[in-house]
Amino acid sequence: MSTIASSNPPSTIPAYLTTTSIGKKVLMAVSGVIAFGFVCGHMLGNLQVFIGQDQMNHYAETLQNLGPMLWVIRLFLAAAFITHIWLGILLKLQNNAARPVGYKNETTQKASLASRTMIWTGLIILTFVAYHLLHYTARLTNPEYASLLDGQGRFDVYSMVIHGFSDWIISAVYIVGVGLLAYHLSHGVASMFQSLGLNSPAWQVRLNRIAWFFTILLFVGYASIPTAVLTGCLTLPGGGY
Repeated sequence: MSTIASSNPPSTIPAYLTTTSIGKKVLMAVSGVIAFGFVCGHMLGNLQVFIGQDQMNHYAETLQNLGPMLWVIRLFLAAAFITHIWLGILLKLQNNAARPVGYKNETTQKASLASRTMIWTGLIILTFVAYHLLHYTARLTNPEYASLLDGQGRFDVYSMVIHGFSDWIISAVYIVGVGLLAYHLSHGVASMFQSLGLNSPAWQVRLNRIAWFFTILLFVGYASIPTAVLTGCLTLPGGGY
């Protein structure tokens, strides 16, 4: 008697998460939750720029004082982001392989534009995040930022943000980037609940509205900073750019 090995379910949870489509979607949802939590927390940290130079620089200094723990957090977040991106690409390729020939009269009325473009918006966001890290975190694109210090001798993150966003091209790229991030999350947040088994037809409309509410809130929060700099609402301690 012969048996088909692939019909047997994986014997362990790690194997289930990495070898089945449902498991991959669950793992992608979990990594998405972590990424979404970071995006929300990062926005709240950035919005402290509106409180003033002292508060913003104190916040940045507090993070730096975490020492090795800061790198543990960074590596954990990087692993979550990489896992999310890798699984997104893998699931997309698997879906394409399952339907190698497109339907002659393909209908996509039930699939929103955001859901159909998740892979592309995700890759554009990845490029944006890479530039953002080089610009503000590593300061490789603008090494002159490293010499910015406030009156207490702390690294002047407040002034760095204003110097950076005083360039309207950089501000425009940033606003477009966070706009695409919000658009990506408008579908991603709702799909996370579905992948984790927390969705239902009765809750579908509500979850979509909740997803849009939070993503619009995120876009407004992030985009308000470069907008405030360009309109003169946020200025350097001495005034101006």
